[in-house]
Parts: sequence; C-alpha cells; structure tokens
Amino acid sequence: MNENRAELEPSVERIVQAIDPASSVPVSVQLRGALEFGIASGELIAGQRLPSVRALARRVGMSPVTVSTVYAALQAAGHVEGRAGSGTYVRATGDTDQRRRLAEIDARVAELVALGRAAGLSPAELSLRVSMAQPAPRRPVCLLMVGNFHDATESYAADLRAHLRDGDSIAAATLADVEAGGARGHDLILAPRTLLSRLREVAPDIEAVGVTLIPNEATRVALATLSPDARVVGYSYFPGFVTIMKTGIQRFAPHVSNLTMVVRGDDDEARRIADTEVLIYASGADYLREALAPGQLAFEYRHTPDAQSVRTDVLPAIESCRRTTPRRKDAAV
Repeated sequence: MNENRAELEPSVERIVQAIDPASSVPVSVQLRGALEFGIASGELIAGQRLPSVRALARRVGMSPVTVSTVYAALQAAGHVEGRAGSGTYVRATGDTDQRRRLAEIDARVAELVALGRAAGLSPAELSLRVSMAQPAPRRPVCLLMVGNFHDATESYAADLRAHLRDGDSIAAATLADVEAGGARGHDLILAPRTLLSRLREVAPDIEAVGVTLIPNEATRVALATLSPDARVVGYSYFPGFVTIMKTGIQRFAPHVSNLTMVVRGDDDEARRIADTEVLIYASGADYLREALAPGQLAFEYRHTPDAQSVRTDVLPAIESCRRTTPRRKDAAV
C-alpha cells in the first residue's frame, strides 16, 4: 500500500513522465538525471520516501536491478540515504551539516569546560570569560565555482558574488580545469550537485558543496510565454542533462504539450531542429542559432543559483570554512 502511494505521489509522477524510452539516452541515465533534478530543485523534499525499487521499476518499465543501481549511485553521491527495513529517502543535506556543526561545537565546549576546571575556574567565571571574549577576525575565503561551460559558470559566480562578505573572492572554472589541477589555492568548491562525485575524486583535499540551480529569470519568462500549440525542441549538449532539462521545461511551461528532446549526436538531430518552431538549447549550444530559418524562435536554457540553496547550503559552508586554517594560495584559475 505504501509503495503504491509513493509511486503515485505527484512529485515522483512528474519526474517519471519526463523519461522517454524512445530517446537515444539510456533510460537509467534519464532516471538518475530526473531524480537529481527533483532533489536539487526541491521537487523532492528532504526526508521524502522514494518509491521502492520494484514499484519504480514497474512504473518506468525497466529492470529492478537497473533502478537499484541508480539508487546506489544517488546514495554514493550523497543525494539519498537507505534506511534498513524502511526504504530510500531524500537526504536532508542541510540538516545533516547543521547537526555536524552543532556536534563540533558541543565537543569544543566540553574541552573548554575541562580546561577551565583544570585552571580552577568556577562555571560562573568560565561563563563570564566566554561572554566577554571577542570574536576572532573574519578571514576572507577564496571560493571556486565549477560547472561544465565557462560562460555559464561565470554567470553563476557573478550571481553568488552578491552574497559574499567584503574580502571574499569567487572564481569560475570548468570541470576540465579542475581535473587539470585548477582548484589549487581555493578554500571551498561550489558546484551543481551532479558534479560533486567527480569533484571529490579529483580534488579530495578541498571541500565541495552542492549548489541547487534553477532556470534563471529570463529562461522562466521565456518558458512561460511559449504558445501552448508550439512545436518545441529542447536540445541538450550532454546525455546526462536531457532529463534534467526536460523536467525543468515541463515545470515552468506545463502548458506546452508538443515537446521533443534532442541530444547532440542524435541521428535525426538536424531534421528535428529544422522542423521545430521553438528551439530551447542548453548552455554551450549557441552555435545552433546560425542554422535556424527565419521565423524560428530560439533561446538559451540557463540556470542561476537558487536563493534558498544559497542561504541553507552555501553561506553556512562558507562561514564554517572561514573558521578553519587558511589554505595556501599557491595557484588560481
């Protein structure tokens, strides 16, 4: 009974509907991308129970082994957690980090109390000293925003810069830059959640924090003004992004019924683009505009950091990083 309810929850159903068995992108890749987008966008909320492996496999039309593999990959990336005898749940990342920080504070308070007792201080004297203590000077933090394309990542960094304190800095780099060693000298890495696993492999000594991205205002306005009868093609540069993009289009343009997703390299890529009335292309595919005929509309599907994610994920991580030993600035992107 519970499995059926989870399978039919509107948020899960919307994600499942974005999966296209006829696409050139493997269904397993689509499922993982759709679930990652649902978690990152808040469509799937922290603590929400996902459908069981068998229930989701039946609904999507794939083997339970494949669904289990997708769930395992999401758990390894820190997006979900398995609870013995209960199921798979969306991980409450912010709550987990807060509990970790509070546990660290409790441990340090215990150390301080022990030092006070050893010095012969009464609890009242120790409390007075704590209340009179001056906070340590805030040190600047050097951040690195990482994405797939430099121009888009620069825009993410620019949006985040408005939230930083005086003296803090943020640079932009692609994943390829980081793989080549370009993260050295930075205190903290910020990135879309889909890149976190790889970043933790190539830059294990620098903490990486996930940033939830949503379509920016220009993209949302363009999606909202599409004609319900328009023939729309969504073009994704990466197979792993196709379902994320499709889910976002459906979320902000639910009135559009004729939507086809195309991935770079599809056999009928040119024909589908030529036949469409509206082309929505992912960052990095600007060159497609040159081949469009007069009258065809095109706009970029670009993201921006979600304000709530900045408040709950990014800023607390920056302040936590600020209290640690500065990293040697021996390189920069």
